[in-house]
Amino acid sequence: MSAQTSPAEKGLNPGLTCQESYACSGTDEAIFECDECCSLQCLRCEEELHRQERLRNHERIRLKPGHVPYCDLCKGLNGHSPGVRQRAIVRCQTCKINLCLECQKRTHSGGNKRRHPVTVYNVSNLQESLEAEAMDEESKRQKMTEKVVSFLLVDENEEIQVTNEEDFIRKLDCKPDQHLKVVSIFGNTGDGKSHTLNHTFFYGREVFKTSPTQESCTVGVWAAYDPVHKVAVIDTEGLLGATVNLSQRTRLLLKVLAISDLVIYRTHADRLHNDLFKFLGDASEAYLKHFTKELKATTARCGLDVPLSTLGPAVIIFHETVHTQLLGSDRPSEVPEKLIQDRFRKLGRFPEAFSSIHYKGTRTYNPPTDFSGLRRALEQLLENNTTRSPRHPGVIFKALKALSDRFSGEIPDDQMAHSSFFPDEYFTCSSLCLSCGVGCKNSMNHGKEGVPHEAQSRCRYSHQYDNRVYTCKACYERGEEVSVVPKTSASTDSPWMGLAKYAWSGYVIECPNCGVVYRSRQYWFGNQDPVDTVVRTEIVHVWPGTDGFLKDNNNAAQRLLDGMNFMAQSVSELSLGPTKAVTSWLTDQIAPAYWRPNSQILSCNKCATSFKDNDTKHHCRACGEGFCDSCSSKTRPVPERGWGPAPVRVCDNCYEARNVQLDVTEAQGDDEGGTLIARKVGEAVQNTLGAVVTAIDIPLGLVKDAARPAYWVPDHEILHCHNCRKEFSIKLSKHHCRACGQGFCDECSHDRRAVPSRGWDHPVRVCFNCNKKPGDL
Repeated sequence: MSAQTSPAEKGLNPGLTCQESYACSGTDEAIFECDECCSLQCLRCEEELHRQERLRNHERIRLKPGHVPYCDLCKGLNGHSPGVRQRAIVRCQTCKINLCLECQKRTHSGGNKRRHPVTVYNVSNLQESLEAEAMDEESKRQKMTEKVVSFLLVDENEEIQVTNEEDFIRKLDCKPDQHLKVVSIFGNTGDGKSHTLNHTFFYGREVFKTSPTQESCTVGVWAAYDPVHKVAVIDTEGLLGATVNLSQRTRLLLKVLAISDLVIYRTHADRLHNDLFKFLGDASEAYLKHFTKELKATTARCGLDVPLSTLGPAVIIFHETVHTQLLGSDRPSEVPEKLIQDRFRKLGRFPEAFSSIHYKGTRTYNPPTDFSGLRRALEQLLENNTTRSPRHPGVIFKALKALSDRFSGEIPDDQMAHSSFFPDEYFTCSSLCLSCGVGCKNSMNHGKEGVPHEAQSRCRYSHQYDNRVYTCKACYERGEEVSVVPKTSASTDSPWMGLAKYAWSGYVIECPNCGVVYRSRQYWFGNQDPVDTVVRTEIVHVWPGTDGFLKDNNNAAQRLLDGMNFMAQSVSELSLGPTKAVTSWLTDQIAPAYWRPNSQILSCNKCATSFKDNDTKHHCRACGEGFCDSCSSKTRPVPERGWGPAPVRVCDNCYEARNVQLDVTEAQGDDEGGTLIARKVGEAVQNTLGAVVTAIDIPLGLVKDAARPAYWVPDHEILHCHNCRKEFSIKLSKHHCRACGQGFCDECSHDRRAVPSRGWDHPVRVCFNCNKKPGDL
């Protein structure tokens, strides 16, 4: 840094001498000023001092003619703008510090310091020197903003117009690692918001478009980067303008406010209107109610080190008047900010979300408007990082993107409560309960994160939706809440065994913890209602697009039809008569363990007559073998096999040996007990099965419609696959997903899963989407 001083440079500042006296006696002329040493230094002292390792990197400047050093104490703290240092007028020889006028009065006006000897600097040319420096600085700043252009950030439909984080940084024309703050402006249309930003940040250049016409010159949200103050400047659309999509555009303003560090509310009214206070008060309430939680979630989701929602932005009310005095001019004892707070309280608005509210006014007697006061106020607030810290531009984009994704979609104007600038309908889910009409209390688009609908009040029962659910009473008394549903069969029963038990004992209620807790026809008479014994009831809300309230699991008819389809297919493949094949198949499914399967019975066990396809095979209830009708026409009671006192079919040999007690072990009796019930039911059903199997000859649509569970979409309403949208035809069959009830083609519903919530405890057909859902269906 140091260099040889030419003879011509000597004598430039003959009144300034070395203040160090390190290598000289203090009489040598000062050549350098070291800000970190806080002293003027001669050539020898500058060289000797800065040879030391700890002082080597000090910044020094060479003195110019008429140079006056800076004050060592104030450094811009005595009511001056941050970063603007005051020039000294004296140097205290005893304290060895340079002092401006204010610091001299503050530190050397009393006591012993008043007698300290001082050296007075030559300030005759100081004003000219300061003005020249200010002009140089101003021209540098103006040159930095010459290439700044604005771009559309969000359009009037709330659609972000930058594709990603990199595109946002490129359009801002700043460095990705640059720390910056966000300054936005709000106000009524026609109050000169764009004009204010152009003159406050860009020295009058039309970075943001202005227009003398009646149409609004700003539609949507526009942004530009100020390289001088290192801020992203955002211009917004004016309030009270003639516009469509008013609700969406108003909601957009709050999104901009939420990502801002500093907000300017521009008003050109001679007196502050109530809409200013209502706007800021409602914005504060909506910010705390809806945006704080989402901004915190964005911080966690994006892994940001800088919190986005510590406090809301600071607010500057920029008030320009022409014919009236500024706020507080007639009350010198009260600051304008106190009067503004009183006005908020009178209107019942509480701007608690904002970190601070400031008033800056200017009275324009003759144009142009003076924006210097607003600029100084902005610079002071931008220097304050105690509540809102600068962050990378990528963080700003992520916050705006998160808010746009969360709070988006059309808002029907006929449902709006326009008593507030930002009603809850702008930010909360628009779904209404179909049963009671109550709205969902969660924020918009909560379903994207897997959050279900919720309401603040309880629902009422609707017979149309049957929105009553059951929970196990025993589990509830143990501190658990386990939902249970009435269904055809228990999960431990095979499909046909469960169907047989359903016909005999009615529906069941099964708890995952307690097992089967209820059967509707467990006893011949006196069966109690499950609500009085084993379950609790709860009325749940019915939300559009959901089917969780459809608890009709009486799918016995459909299960029988599924089996019939399988049987018909088998019959077709074997070229057998349908009636006999169905009867034979059903007999084997529900036969007691000691019966010989129909497939093994080829001839009568007594007369050895071979059975033909249409011949009827009969089982003896005593020995279990197969006989023709003539060899098993007699009946007698067979209580030892569990058939009770009623006479049942037996073969001739067993009828003749009716006085001989069959040797049936206890183990066999236990094994046969469960299947015997199914067979009894089978015989009751078998009389009507002949009518059921004739359904093969009836149009299948009639049978399917009758057997369709309540939550299934009717066949006549299914025109194309719910997933791939292929149209159904004679060659493309329709299939119902057992979970959601929608219609699919075979390709989109070939997966098999149990659906216990619908009463399907064994693997059944489910669609591609339901199969991807985690957990039990």
